[in-house]
Amino acid sequence: MSGARRLYFLRHGLADRSAYTGTDDRLRPLTPDGIARMEAEGRAMSRLDLSCERILTSPLTRCLQTAEIAADALGLTGSLRVEPSLACGFGPDDLPPLLETHADCRALMLVGHEPDFSWAVYSLTGGSDLVFKKGSLARVDLHPGEGLAGSLVWFLPPKILALD
Repeated sequence: MSGARRLYFLRHGLADRSAYTGTDDRLRPLTPDGIARMEAEGRAMSRLDLSCERILTSPLTRCLQTAEIAADALGLTGSLRVEPSLACGFGPDDLPPLLETHADCRALMLVGHEPDFSWAVYSLTGGSDLVFKKGSLARVDLHPGEGLAGSLVWFLPPKILALD
């Protein structure tokens, strides 16, 4: 791996708001279809050789389930951490302390929400105009010595990533 630090942004899988009967949206789970799609995405991620070292996830149920599926597929179940700052409202200002806390990792996967991830990637890359549909995955390489500046290396929408 080059000197660049890799960040993977994975939006949580399908969690249908209209079908959820609970009162606390933080507890809304993935749908059965959402689980199946994320499992297919996990198999694809395992073939991509991401060299990911740790997965950080929003504490919301749908993200935690997504992160668990990804961690299982990538052999990282022992390297999964809940990161409260990744809850709804995560933004570019939340990245520096998160990266400092996990400075020992050269490749981190973040599991979270929209529009948070679109804004974070836009801020890191100086203008990547992405919309993270549920299950989308992006890779951003940070430029060494340039603070929070990076390049979008690739973006995989869920329809591509879930092809099995």
